[in-house]
Amino acid sequence: MYVPKPFMPEDADVRDLLTGLGAADLVTMTPHGLQATLLPFEYDPDTGELGSLIGHMARANDHWRGPVQGEAMVIVHGPQAYVSPTWYATKAEHHRVVPTWNYVVAHVYGQLVVHDDPVWVEAQMRRLTDRHEAASAEPWSLDQAPAKYVEGQGRAVVGVEVVISRIEAKAKLSQNQPAQNVEGVMAGLEARGRGDDMAVAAAVRAHRRHSATS
Repeated sequence: MYVPKPFMPEDADVRDLLTGLGAADLVTMTPHGLQATLLPFEYDPDTGELGSLIGHMARANDHWRGPVQGEAMVIVHGPQAYVSPTWYATKAEHHRVVPTWNYVVAHVYGQLVVHDDPVWVEAQMRRLTDRHEAASAEPWSLDQAPAKYVEGQGRAVVGVEVVISRIEAKAKLSQNQPAQNVEGVMAGLEARGRGDDMAVAAAVRAHRRHSATS
């Protein structure tokens, strides 16, 4: 990944991105070429030196059968948003401005391990469900579904785990712009308020506060 120095995130920011991840793209090279599947993942920090990403996929999806050649990669996307040059204060001064895209992303590399084990799969399904249901006033759990039904659903999937060997991450949050332009980016994103705009504005603001105190 191309990561200019201003866009290199702190290790803590990368951990936060992995801890809060939703769905991410699992990409592997196989004898049949590149294979990619979008999967919901959980970050397990206690596996190996860098942790692992755990999930499950449909048994009918041949992606898990591999065989994988080399490392697997998981592309973890944070918030992203279009940045209009009209938000830059310097536009009024010289008009030497262009649009850009702000985003946070991590490429997570490691060994792909398949868990064709109903106990492992059920534990992963519970962990994933519990995290995403935690904010609900009435959280749903696997125990609310009939046990036989859950057992059947578990047999229809296999567990996958990427044991992390390295991470390349990038946080492009207008760090290469002067302060007055950064203010304009935050105001513009918040005023537009669509999609990930508010999340990107918050990330820009948090990074600016961190830079000011470091």
